[in-house]
Parts: sequence; C-alpha cells; structure tokens
Amino acid sequence: MQPVIVGLRNLLDIEHVVYHSVNSTGQQYAVLTYSSDWVNRYLTEDYARIDPVVQGCFRRFHPVNWKTLDWSGRSTRNFFGEAIDAGVGNQGYSVPIRGPNGQFALFTVSHRAGDDTWARFTAERMADLILIAHFINQKALEIEGGRDINAMKSLSPREVDVLTMLAMGLNRAQAADSLAISEHTFRTYVESARFKLGANNTTQAVARAVSEGLVLI
Repeated sequence: MQPVIVGLRNLLDIEHVVYHSVNSTGQQYAVLTYSSDWVNRYLTEDYARIDPVVQGCFRRFHPVNWKTLDWSGRSTRNFFGEAIDAGVGNQGYSVPIRGPNGQFALFTVSHRAGDDTWARFTAERMADLILIAHFINQKALEIEGGRDINAMKSLSPREVDVLTMLAMGLNRAQAADSLAISEHTFRTYVESARFKLGANNTTQAVARAVSEGLVLI
C-alpha cells in the first residue's frame, strides 16, 4: 500500500498522507509519508496518549479539521511544535473509520498552508477524502488476510438512508420529514434494517451499520 499512499500525496499535491489502523486485538500498522525520525520519535514518546487528533477522532464519526481540536494544553502545544518542526504541517484533516469487529482506523492528510487555502482544499476534496479513506481501509483489511472481514449485509438504499439520518442525530420525525416519507414508512425501513443486521434495537442497528461501513457519516 505504500506506493498508493505516496501516489495519493503527489496527486493531491500536499505534504503528507497517513493511514493508521488498530484492530480489535490491539495490533496496529500504518502506511505513511512522514519521516522515519518523526515516526520513531512519536512511538518512543508514546505521543498517541496526548495527540489531540487521535483522542479527538476516537470520539467522533465525522471528518475532523485539526484546527477544531483542543490544542490548549502545554503538552499538546509542545507536541504540535515538534510535529511542525518534523515537517508534518500546520494544517490537517482526518477521517475516522470504524471497521468490523472493533477495528478503528484514521486516514489523514496534512500540509503547510494558510487557513483560507486549507479551508478551500478541504471543502473541494471532502467527499473524495472520505471515499478514499474507506476504500483504503477496505483494501487494508483484505491485505491483512480477512481476519476482520465479515460477510456484508445487503441493505437497500432506503434502509441506508434511514440509518444515516439516525446516526447523524436526527429523531424519527425529523428524519422522516427530511426523507419526505411518513413516520410509519420510516419505522418500516428501520425494522427491516434491524432484522438484516441482527440488532436487538435501533441504537444497536445504527452502531453496527456504522462499524461495518454500511453507513458513512
């Protein structure tokens, strides 16, 4: 996958591209364009403990612009300064990915740029970056040997729609209105999706759909 990551960096014309995965047993691996010195420093100092990108993305489902994270602590400011000195870049955008069986991964792009330039880049590339992140993750799981791959359940487009609305935090009435269907029809799609996913309730159905990549937020 390393040549693919380097190719993406060149295609996007940015400083760095990183894919980092941790599976349900705690095993992890990464493909990236950071310098080996910075990678070794990061691992030796166990910076994942204080890295706002890792900590912030672990609690989120949606893509994260680094500038929206909390960098106010002294240790995180020092860490950020070291990262910039190592050529990571002052701007970053990370897509959290939750795969089957508890897998968690991050797809990240970073660059040296002003706020306005980076805002334009992420606005123009957001959809591409989300799709790339999930395709890279899917291929990584295949290369890993299939340990984390379950047979994917087939949800209809409308079942995906209703679970996506719920995953975004809308209640049933709001979601039904957004999809221009009745609440009764909405409940029918939810129950159908719940049955296919083997979930005991709606919350569990949404969680499983997100974790298995059937719903992208």
